[in-house]
Amino acid sequence: IPAEESEDELPAGEERPDTRLSEGDAAGGNQEGNKDRSKEGAVTQETDGDGHREGQEAEQPDPTPASSNKPRKKKKKRKTKKNSAGDTVEDNDLEDIDSLLERIEEPGLAPQSQGGIIADSRPLLYVEHRNLNPENELKRYFGARAVLGDQRPRQRQRQYVRSMWLTAPKNTWPRYSKTGITMQLLDTRRGVQHFTFEHHREYQQVQFKFLDAVESMDPNNIVLLLQMNPYHVDSLLQLSDVCRMQEDQEMARDLIERALYSLEYAFHPVFSLTSGACRLDYRRPENRAFFLALFKHLMFLEKRGCPRTALEFCKLILSLDPDNDPLCVLLLIDFLSLRAREYTFLTRLFQEWESHRNLSQLPNFAFSVPLAYFFLSQQEERPELERSQARERAARLIQLALIMFPS
Repeated sequence: IPAEESEDELPAGEERPDTRLSEGDAAGGNQEGNKDRSKEGAVTQETDGDGHREGQEAEQPDPTPASSNKPRKKKKKRKTKKNSAGDTVEDNDLEDIDSLLERIEEPGLAPQSQGGIIADSRPLLYVEHRNLNPENELKRYFGARAVLGDQRPRQRQRQYVRSMWLTAPKNTWPRYSKTGITMQLLDTRRGVQHFTFEHHREYQQVQFKFLDAVESMDPNNIVLLLQMNPYHVDSLLQLSDVCRMQEDQEMARDLIERALYSLEYAFHPVFSLTSGACRLDYRRPENRAFFLALFKHLMFLEKRGCPRTALEFCKLILSLDPDNDPLCVLLLIDFLSLRAREYTFLTRLFQEWESHRNLSQLPNFAFSVPLAYFFLSQQEERPELERSQARERAARLIQLALIMFPS
């Protein structure tokens, strides 16, 4: 039965098999005798009067006293009827799942399959929300069951927590209370919005206590300050460095995520992580904590083996101040692109920024871009013309790189 008939004309589609059964029974009744005829008459009367459910119930005891050849046909007919109804449900579910998967995978697969047609329509530093979550990348490698483990039943017992894009809040974190950080929109120039973080008076007093704790050279003073103010960003960043030096990587990473959670809670309603049109000035001291938290989180992600997520955070840092690039992520972004196999992004970055940033003068780009073109030439799903062009560019660029940087 087609999917449309099963949804719209279900009663009509179900009555037809019953009428066929009654006709087959009447034809078979001439051979079997009067007993079968009387039973078949009872079946047809019940189906006409009370609906086909009672007809099915009346049919079930029917094949037992009948002859050896006929009940097999009846059983087969019933099986096909049930299977046809079940198959339509399963087909509908499969079609829905396939359509959902196609919608989900379209933005990720389209730039590779269509040679960058859709990717070119987006901004270069466009950030995808789903790629900011390292669990999505780990699920791709190891499967959801290996990554989630025993987390699902615990989440039901968890109290309501505001969901975030940069980090996922944990049950072990203290309850969030407003820290005194806000974000303000300064101005909008040429379609680019400039923001800044601001510290209220209470937060400034905690900041002075933090500077005193740093000058004391005793990490325990920072721990005491965090017990009183669990979401003070600079204290979390400083204590994370202490934990990393003591080789407590798990705690160091947890503190960085808590700092990102605190900063994201203070975002301006218009501030967008993904548009690539929001700017923060690194020269303002209030903004530096956000840059440093993103960069340290990026380094932890790379150590965990999540290069795709690390690349997305790298693009996010670069989009906050692409002209000055205060943290010099251009020295890192090509390596992460190769690790994450995002060759089209690397070649597009080189093509669009080479004219005004002279990326070929950086040794990392001089060698990474021909390698990216070489990997593109190895992809069999691409047309032969594109592969040959990528091979020629790779050969030409690697010659220039070896001449320019022979050491």
